[in-house]
Amino acid sequence: MDLFDRIYNQAGPLGKYADVAEGYYMFPQLEGELGNRMTFQGKEVICWSINNYLGLANHPEVRKTDAEAAARWGLAYPMGARMMSGDTQLHHKLETQLANFVGKPAGLLVNYGYQGVMSAIDSLLTRHDVVVYDAESHACIVDAMRMHMGKRFAFTHNDVASLEKCLVRAKRLTEESGGGILVITEGVFGMRGDQGKLREICTLKEKYGFRLFIDDAHGFGMLGKTGAGAAEEQNVTEDVDIYFSTFAKSMALIGGFIAAQPEIIQFLKYNMRSQIFAKSLPMPLVEGLLKRFELLRDHPELREKLWHNVSLLQGGLKERGFDIGDTNTCVTPVYMHGEVEEAMALVKDLRENYGVFCSMVGYPVIPKGMLILRLIPTAEHTEEDIQITLDAFSAVREKMQSGIYKHFVPEVLV
Repeated sequence: MDLFDRIYNQAGPLGKYADVAEGYYMFPQLEGELGNRMTFQGKEVICWSINNYLGLANHPEVRKTDAEAAARWGLAYPMGARMMSGDTQLHHKLETQLANFVGKPAGLLVNYGYQGVMSAIDSLLTRHDVVVYDAESHACIVDAMRMHMGKRFAFTHNDVASLEKCLVRAKRLTEESGGGILVITEGVFGMRGDQGKLREICTLKEKYGFRLFIDDAHGFGMLGKTGAGAAEEQNVTEDVDIYFSTFAKSMALIGGFIAAQPEIIQFLKYNMRSQIFAKSLPMPLVEGLLKRFELLRDHPELREKLWHNVSLLQGGLKERGFDIGDTNTCVTPVYMHGEVEEAMALVKDLRENYGVFCSMVGYPVIPKGMLILRLIPTAEHTEEDIQITLDAFSAVREKMQSGIYKHFVPEVLV
């Protein structure tokens, strides 16, 4: 069979909607300044779909730093991978500051969050090691599991009893193989908005002798007394062996970092193939990240404004009887029941008639018959934005319950 025959005949679970969804429901093009209000298809919308939690994307100090750094360095410097010719003092300064902030003695920058998680996990493991991970982990963790040549077990989401059953099996296998155990979870689960049960997981470390890796993409900058993330929030910083976060959420930029003991960071520096063979982060990004981190660290009022908006939005949804699950973070999922076509109609109604832009999640990402409208509040949203959105959600829920969206036929979008 020709390799492409399968591709021609099967677009995949999401690609099958491409003809009617691309450009509107999938791969939509938001325009204008990044912020609480943007332009979509020529109309202003209240935007709840970008992870600009602290509003740093267009902060005037950030914009000034980005522009001056680009003018000073250009976008190419430094050229080459860090190991060869792409290392600088500013790269070291950034990773040291970030590591110290999350309570670790050493840090390492990575060019992309997704790539960084995959490559770090791949580097840490051999075929003799066993991985135990939360079944609802992010796709980057799942893809890392696909690369792992040894055994792996998924425990039921945030179910500590299920985790312990997996650990019993893992311990038995590693006693035979001589390998170790790595447990992986998230600080904040980006779809549900609930925190990983880090405190409960850490109580099992002594009994089963595992190391703990957390991906805290949605926790860093938002959770904890200082914003140091889910481990700080749950008071388990010392028990987390490897801390990872991306810059794409609270810092509104590309890249990420790993923080751990110096020996672990040194090992990763010399063994993470995605970094050894990749160009260093350009200097304007590094300077921009230093400024973003300074604002995140030194201006708690940004985080306070974010949580004020989270409280208003989530409290308003609950008062109106919406199901937002058990989120205890900024991520705000609104659960509804219906088919994908109904969700497409609802989302189009929200955007065209109410000026509200949010992301839709349906099958195959979640089970058939269930829908999630995912809202990401930021420090830039206003109380007016929230009130308009609450009223819009109440209106479309009535339409959904009346069955008006059942007859929606998606059009081919040009």
